Amino acid sequence: MNRRFKIFSDPVHGFISVPRGLILELVASEEVQRLRRIRQLGVGHMVFPGAEHSRFGHALGAMALMHDALTSLSEKGTQISASEMEAALAAALLHDVGHGPFSHTLEHELLSDFEHEQMSRALVGRLNERLNGRLDLALAIFDDTYERRWFHQLISSQLDMDRLDYLRRDSYYTGVVEGSIGVGRIIKTLLVHPGNQSAEDRIVVEAKGAYAVENFLIARRLMYWQVYLHKTVLAGDFVLRSVVRRVRSHILNKQESSVEGGSEAFMFFLRHGYTSADVHKREVQDAFVSLDDTDIIYSLKRWATSTDPVLADLSRRMLLRDFFRVDYGVENEKFTEGQLEASVGAYLIRQGLSSPEKLFEDIPYYVHRSHSMHEAYDAKVDTIGVLNRNGQVDELTLSEETHIVSGLAKRQIRPFICFPKEIDGAPSA
Repeated sequence: MNRRFKIFSDPVHGFISVPRGLILELVASEEVQRLRRIRQLGVGHMVFPGAEHSRFGHALGAMALMHDALTSLSEKGTQISASEMEAALAAALLHDVGHGPFSHTLEHELLSDFEHEQMSRALVGRLNERLNGRLDLALAIFDDTYERRWFHQLISSQLDMDRLDYLRRDSYYTGVVEGSIGVGRIIKTLLVHPGNQSAEDRIVVEAKGAYAVENFLIARRLMYWQVYLHKTVLAGDFVLRSVVRRVRSHILNKQESSVEGGSEAFMFFLRHGYTSADVHKREVQDAFVSLDDTDIIYSLKRWATSTDPVLADLSRRMLLRDFFRVDYGVENEKFTEGQLEASVGAYLIRQGLSSPEKLFEDIPYYVHRSHSMHEAYDAKVDTIGVLNRNGQVDELTLSEETHIVSGLAKRQIRPFICFPKEIDGAPSA
């Protein structure tokens, strides 16, 4: 018996039905299967032991929610053709196919001036060529050029299927219950509101779903501070990025003997100065599709025995989760620029990691001054519409809501300093 669907068991959404034909072909493609080898949260699994989930599960989850949303909209009278349904499912499935290894951690390290959405678009175009144009409509939805623009809202907006899935999925796998959201209620209260001569049709939320949306925004803020921008995640990000910068430095100085043994797919990007303008080059796409978390881990294991003590130390730290300390107390006198660097320099010399002649070059790999930033809801751009009981659409202006929720419309910035915890005997992050 040839069933119309293939069933995937998902701990977050239950059984996910994947239609046979185009969608199942996409799931089986090398571009999508590669997502099984990329962790959703980058170094987050080294902070939350259960967070071993992959980008593949997230892709299936976003597609499943897209199906649920379109089914609900159809039941409310919105006409959706079979070709539109298929294209929207494909766009949701492929929306993150351009993520690189360790997800956001290395996003700006492999290619300069780069966002993963650019590679996603390039790889969807590559798939479309291979499939002889069967993704034309999905590309139009992805690019926001399809005439029914509300389809794109479900792919990319402040209330899209991507965010609904990753919040619920990441909350489940990290065990951070504050990230739990009422996905079902939000989807069931979505509507396509007809526009007029000055406005297009748009996705809005029925008034009875407004509280679920507020909870979604609160959960998003909490997940950013508790998970995505957790101080140990920031520390792990810095260590891994320092490894990449160190390897690139050796390549630039023609000292490749110190970085022997790295994965060829990884070294391809480290040896070349590719930018976002190169995402359409065949060789760049081929190398990107062959690159995943295992390439990075393999390279780290090889470099942990490098003849360069700094590279060996950074690689070892990454493998053993011996991260640096992140301190938000930047007003402390000991963190003033110069004093901290002097302490780190003395530490590097004591450990045999550097010498007085190389300190200027080596210290930046061990000290990082930056800030974490998050804005849960942008009340000025791409606002969320709420259909009131009078049939009018109001913008979800959080500054006019409760005091707790109003803070979500404000950008929060937290300066921090990252440095070896051995400097003052501070406990591990």
